[in-house]
Amino acid sequence: MRHLNFIAIIAASLLTSLPIGAQEDNTNNQQRQRRSPQASRGERAEQRESATPDLTIRAQDLNERLTQEIGNARWTRVIYRQLNLLDEQNAPLYYPVQAVNGQRNLFSTIFQLLGEKKIKAYEYLDGYEEFSEQYEVDFKEMLDRFHIFYEEVPGERGGEPGFVINESDIPSADVRSLYVKEAWYFDQNNSMFDVKILAICPILTSVGDMGETTMPMFWLPYENIRPYISNAYIMTSNLNNAMTFTMDDYFRRRMFKGDIIKTQNLLNQPLQAYCPTPDSLRKEQERIENQLVAFEKALWFQPDTTSTGENGKTKEEESTRKSRRQARKEAKVNAPKVDTPKAQRAAPVRSVRRR
Repeated sequence: MRHLNFIAIIAASLLTSLPIGAQEDNTNNQQRQRRSPQASRGERAEQRESATPDLTIRAQDLNERLTQEIGNARWTRVIYRQLNLLDEQNAPLYYPVQAVNGQRNLFSTIFQLLGEKKIKAYEYLDGYEEFSEQYEVDFKEMLDRFHIFYEEVPGERGGEPGFVINESDIPSADVRSLYVKEAWYFDQNNSMFDVKILAICPILTSVGDMGETTMPMFWLPYENIRPYISNAYIMTSNLNNAMTFTMDDYFRRRMFKGDIIKTQNLLNQPLQAYCPTPDSLRKEQERIENQLVAFEKALWFQPDTTSTGENGKTKEEESTRKSRRQARKEAKVNAPKVDTPKAQRAAPVRSVRRR
């Protein structure tokens, strides 16, 4: 009996010690998970959220429907313009310089999309543009090239590292101008004469001992950024503070003002290559603008010169009537004057008072 009692006591002690050991193992595992770097990276990944929401299927479908196809156009002319963002007409793309109540300017929006790897930028090449993987811009190299401060954060599970950039370090105030590449085209199948924005290029302005220097940063195909800026509302007037237009409306309605700096030609020369003086450059810009207007007018049927006027009569009839009136007036003026005899005066009559 003593042996049986001793065995029962040992079995009871073993059964009571097993849950305690399991609890200790669970607590140790939880502490290890809390202290492990993988768990800490997971928590950091959960806290890191994208400021720009992903595109919905509806937004992607709308972007495809708004895309202008110019491959079948019978006439196309590519023009480069430079927009001064400090002008009053282009100021809606520049202000606010710093983010205010979630509202950003154009360059801050582009910079944020590049940091989140939602759009791709391409190298600025002198003379031509190539939108291929070979000339794709590396975001880190771009930050180092333009001396933008950043903090590199390791990626999740050995992935690509991320970048943390303060709002004050984004050079949105130094991007004071913009290159816009557009195509004027005529689609004979649809009988449509329109303009398509092909790409934009921010220009960084730096002030040093030698004065101001401008550096084009990169090219962005407009079709890639349009789905994101179509929801960014801006204020387009100082008199009306209602934000009724988006950045996409601003470009599609051509509410901006820019000077022509280049047209696509066989020699691939800008206007300054053959217009050395400001006067000749201004005349060449006006000549190109007039060519675009004249081409659009030549496409459509112009009304005949014998169209009816306001009173329902043709212009020829009105001109003949005016000429007749003028002839009558001249005949009256040039007619000889005839002296009419003066009437003889009657004899004076004595007044009643004198009588």
